Amino acid sequence: MARDPAASQAFYGAVLGWQFGAARLGEGFTVGFSDGVPVAGIGALPPAVTGPVAWTPYFAVDDADVTAARIRERSGTVAVGPLAFGTGRAALASDRDGAVFGIWQGDAIPDWGMGGEAAPAWLELRTRDAFDAAIFYGEVLEWACGQTGCCEVAYVEENNRIQLRHAGRTVARLHGGSLAAAPDPALRPRWHVHFRVPDVETAVKAATALGGSTVSAPRPVSGPAADSGLFPHEVTLRDPDGALFAVVGPAGPISRTA
Repeated sequence: MARDPAASQAFYGAVLGWQFGAARLGEGFTVGFSDGVPVAGIGALPPAVTGPVAWTPYFAVDDADVTAARIRERSGTVAVGPLAFGTGRAALASDRDGAVFGIWQGDAIPDWGMGGEAAPAWLELRTRDAFDAAIFYGEVLEWACGQTGCCEVAYVEENNRIQLRHAGRTVARLHGGSLAAAPDPALRPRWHVHFRVPDVETAVKAATALGGSTVSAPRPVSGPAADSGLFPHEVTLRDPDGALFAVVGPAGPISRTA
């Protein structure tokens, strides 16, 4: 959600190589496409909303009202909704540690997914306690429920994190250590989105040239993503409005630009 969607489209189009098109999700909402595959949406923040510009993951659910009730029952917060939105119903919520996420009931845009050939590569929850978070989201979103098509949850001892897989793909990772009271939003519990790019260094240069900045030094990707050979490097960036995101992909020599 951006204060100036047109400016955000220009930034992410240059940094991530996206093209943008209209969607059935309401006025002022556009979808970014990577090689014709839907990747993410950019919408306009209402003028009266004073919250920060940020990337927010939305999880598909069968019944938004039931899911919202589960969130409240487990001490999470439902800030907005559920309410009608485009072709479905949506709500904006936060978990017990304050990480913000959304839920979506309704049809999805065809080919929209996680962890496939197009971006986004995966989501990462940086939270206080990964095990507690896995229980919360597992109960709210019915992870590891035994039903056909639900997500699989596994503990990765090597790097002490929870891994979420769907249809054989890693779609999210959860790991602990974030502090709810940290003054830096990059250190507080939050969902962090990773977008794939063909060249990390080129993406970083484009972002800084257009008013963005680097938040983390370039580092190698660990775990199953690194084993695939597709994401040898990752860098966390901040767009000109303050929204945090990461780019992952191959890279040559990377020079950090503050």
